[in-house]
Amino acid sequence: MMMDATWYIYMILTKKNRLYTGISTDPERRFIEHLTDRKKGAKFFRSDEPVLIVHLEEAISLSEALKREIAIKKLTRSQKERLYVLSTV
Repeated sequence: MMMDATWYIYMILTKKNRLYTGISTDPERRFIEHLTDRKKGAKFFRSDEPVLIVHLEEAISLSEALKREIAIKKLTRSQKERLYVLSTV
């Protein structure tokens, strides 16, 4: 078990312009899994291909990452878009 792993909350934009939010200790690897591995990737991407990670933030623990993921998933589309616009500034 990874004790001191850094957790990340990420948001992916899809080909159909939808947003997916998830957590991982390695967002780049996870993105590739979503893109190429039907078994490891989220079911969400079976009908809509991931294009780009548009938002990424660090969390201090798995617990904090899960809480933040839930909070982001409750945001409106425009609030989510503001998050990823801010992360490119």
